[in-house]
Amino acid sequence: MASLTYAAVTIPKFSPPISPFPKKQMIIPAKPMLQSVGAAVVATATAAAIFTGSAMAKEVEVLLGSDSGELAFVPSLVKISAGDKIIFRNHSGFPHNVIFDEDEVPAGVDAGKISMNEEDLLNALDETYTVVLSVAGKYGFYCAPHQGAGMVGNVEVN
Repeated sequence: MASLTYAAVTIPKFSPPISPFPKKQMIIPAKPMLQSVGAAVVATATAAAIFTGSAMAKEVEVLLGSDSGELAFVPSLVKISAGDKIIFRNHSGFPHNVIFDEDEVPAGVDAGKISMNEEDLLNALDETYTVVLSVAGKYGFYCAPHQGAGMVGNVEVN
């Protein structure tokens, strides 16, 4: 059985300071009123987030090494929007790193700035490397120690 909560709200009468009429009270169901206020707050917060660009940004995780121990990026193809964050997480078969191929990034993107240093390696379970790609296009990346074994991946940024 549904219950309905009520709240007493005093609505002042706008009149000269001395009034022969007392303030009136009106009973308004609180739950519907709070739902309306809540919807307005959510709508305002969403609009503010969209205005600042933060509503669309998201995080995508790519595992370095598969559950069965394969030397692979899982998933090997990631589709994101500009400004999304990619978190590369060490999973199995490490050490690994993430190197963006300078011949497989959009024009004007410095692959060195978005890559790990080739000598740096993620050596432990759940170590991460995070990158945010802000230029639309296709990016190719690889794990330097395991590129020859086919540990390569791609990102498509819209």
